[in-house]
Amino acid sequence: MSRQVFITLPVADLPKSIAFWEALGFAKNPQFSDETGANVVVSDTISLMLLTHARFKDFTPKAICDTSQAVEVLHTLSCGSREEVDELVKKAVAAGGSTYDEPEDFGFMYTHSFVDPDGHGWGLAHMSAMPAEG
Repeated sequence: MSRQVFITLPVADLPKSIAFWEALGFAKNPQFSDETGANVVVSDTISLMLLTHARFKDFTPKAICDTSQAVEVLHTLSCGSREEVDELVKKAVAAGGSTYDEPEDFGFMYTHSFVDPDGHGWGLAHMSAMPAEG
């Protein structure tokens, strides 16, 4: 059985967050979306649940992390090529995200990252081969 991953994220401005992810080429699933949340399909096995702060608070008694001050989690998505890594970072920045680092080439793996408009960190990685055993 293949498992699915649903990443639930609090967002300050739902329409802006939806537009950001659509600009990266991912689609909103209207079947699981309303005025308090949106399901964004990243792949057949990965979906984002973007929830307004009020709706997110229905799922946890804890405070929402202030992403301008702290990092709660970093997400990493695999990409099919180095070009896809670079293209997604370019699209993210053009759509209102940012980046704080430069791409890194480890020979067997190429990485770069972006931060979405709500401050959530996203790594992107293309692995061309397994690392040599050392």
